[in-house]
Parts: sequence; C-alpha cells; structure tokens
Amino acid sequence: MNFHTRKQLILSELERRGSAEVRELAGLIGASDMTIRRDLTQLADEGLLCRTHGGAMRPELAKQTIRFDQKTANREEQKEYICQLAAQEIQPGETILLDCGSTVFRLCPHIRHLPIQVITNSLPIVAALLHSQVRVNVVGGELDHDRQAMHGLMAQQHLSQYRADRAFIGVDGLSLANGLSANSEKEANMALSLAKQAKHVYLLCDSSKLERDKYLAFAPLSLAHTLITDREAPPELVEAYRQAGIWVRP
Repeated sequence: MNFHTRKQLILSELERRGSAEVRELAGLIGASDMTIRRDLTQLADEGLLCRTHGGAMRPELAKQTIRFDQKTANREEQKEYICQLAAQEIQPGETILLDCGSTVFRLCPHIRHLPIQVITNSLPIVAALLHSQVRVNVVGGELDHDRQAMHGLMAQQHLSQYRADRAFIGVDGLSLANGLSANSEKEANMALSLAKQAKHVYLLCDSSKLERDKYLAFAPLSLAHTLITDREAPPELVEAYRQAGIWVRP
C-alpha cells in the first residue's frame, strides 16, 4: 500500500475517532508500526494532524500550547540522531546547561554515565537523570505546567550565578535572515540566559525548523557557536549557515 492510500486511511480514522494509537492504525492498515510512525511524522509536518505520545490526534483537538510529551513524540529519529552527535561534545568533569526543549531532553540517556554537572530548568530532565552519575542543579522559578519547566525572573537570577562549559538549547525557528525565534517571550528569555552563562553554545535543531521564523525573533545566529541538525538538512543550506559564521554538524 502506498503512502497516499495510507494517508487517506489515517486521516479518515482520525476524523471518525478524533485520535488513535500507532498500533491501532498499524492493525487497521496492515503496515508496520515503524511505517505508521513515519507516516504520522510526515502528516504532522504537513499540519494535518498532531502527534501524541504513541499516536496522533486531529489538530483541532490539540491544545494551543503543545504539551511536552506530544513534542517529544515528534520527529523522534531526527532528535535521537542530533543528540547522539551532541553527546560526543561533552567531556567528563564539565558543567553543562540544558534547556527544557524536547530535543535537548533526548540527551539524557546519552549522558547518564558521565561524571558531569547539569544545570537545567526542565523537570523531565531532572527525572531522567535521577540515580545516574550526573550531579543535577535544578533552576528555581515559576512552573510552566505545559512545558514542565521553570521560567521567570527568579529562574534567570538563579542561572546568573553559574558558569558552564557548554549550553545546549532548542529553538522554535531558525533562519539566515532573522536568526533565532521562539513561540513565547519566556522561552526566548530562558534561552538567552542559558547562552550567556556558557563558554560554548549549541543549537539542537531538527531540519524542519531551519529557515522558519516564529512569533518572536530574539537573537542573531551569532548567539550560538554550533548548530547540530539531522541528515535531512539540504547541503546547500548547511553551507549557507556555515558561511554565516556558525559551525554545523553534520
């Protein structure tokens, strides 16, 4: 069965039920779970559905603010690849800053064994690093229930007391013309605070966010030293970012 046929069946099922899990769609269509996950990712990129943890739902049923677990389920393979590269940059004994992005969260399994210090405003990262070799410094502040993270003035003041070797941050959009952009001011402020305290700043950004501008443009490309993206990024675009002064992996 080709993608177009699977697409119609998936959208028809979501229209009928509102939401569905990967295993249910796989059984209905007669395809593998991997194929369905890939189809859902493509349809989500087209704006035809919203990914959830383990499945998908109609866009109009999703909340305006996408919950953290839904964001984590999007573009899983790309995020995993990015974090494998990012983990290679971290050395034992270092102090690193991690923001609350869903891509940055996927670093956790790759660093649990390292004797390092992590400073983060992300509650899921704190939970993922419990009982590991990592020492965790939790940023205080006002809790954002949807993003499961601490934000606000107190969080920024907390961060200002520390210095780190590296900061790993995610952005909602990135473009040559307008730099880094975010969906809200508090996300932008936290990214700026993290970047200010680190010797080296990494952007963990999957290829779907490249050359996309979001609500708030908050920093030039020069805020970061290295962009880590996935293998789907067009080579000519990668070269353009390098020419603009930011190192790009891969």
